[in-house]
Amino acid sequence: MSKTHEIIDSELASWVGKQSMFLVATAPLSPSGHINTSPKGGDSFRILGPRAVAYQDYTGSGAETAAHLQENGRIVIMFCAFNGSPRILRLHGRGTVIKSGDGRFSEIAEHFPPHPGTRAFIHVVVTRISTSCGHGIPLLDFRGPRDFGSTPFNRRKIIAAIIAVGLFPSMKGWLPQR
Repeated sequence: MSKTHEIIDSELASWVGKQSMFLVATAPLSPSGHINTSPKGGDSFRILGPRAVAYQDYTGSGAETAAHLQENGRIVIMFCAFNGSPRILRLHGRGTVIKSGDGRFSEIAEHFPPHPGTRAFIHVVVTRISTSCGHGIPLLDFRGPRDFGSTPFNRRKIIAAIIAVGLFPSMKGWLPQR
């Protein structure tokens, strides 16, 4: 059964801190545009207040989340319990992309460990907090984090894709030399 919450209280915050991954979903305004869902993991999510969260956005295969947020700001973050008691938490809100050069970048960065793949932070003002049962979610075992883009080829491919989208032109200097 679904339940809405007024704030991210200490019990929800504690539960979130135990989850090894979360999903982020965004969509463009155009009905012909693609809805995007991105899995996230690692030590990349922070609760900043009772209705404010942020996550560390790493380089990846594209930048659809950032493009959608710049267009309309709509975002939902979903956590699922893959072990322990079943539960799903959804945080709906308005997201902002905070890139290097933004005055808030270093302030938000203080909440996270340094990561070589950080391209931005996503700050979300949460407008709806809901939980549901999660009985349909399977039990899964966490084996550990994946290696992140450690080869120059992977970094070059990832950064070139981001530059091609045009969201982070300042990353041109980050391209590894061949």
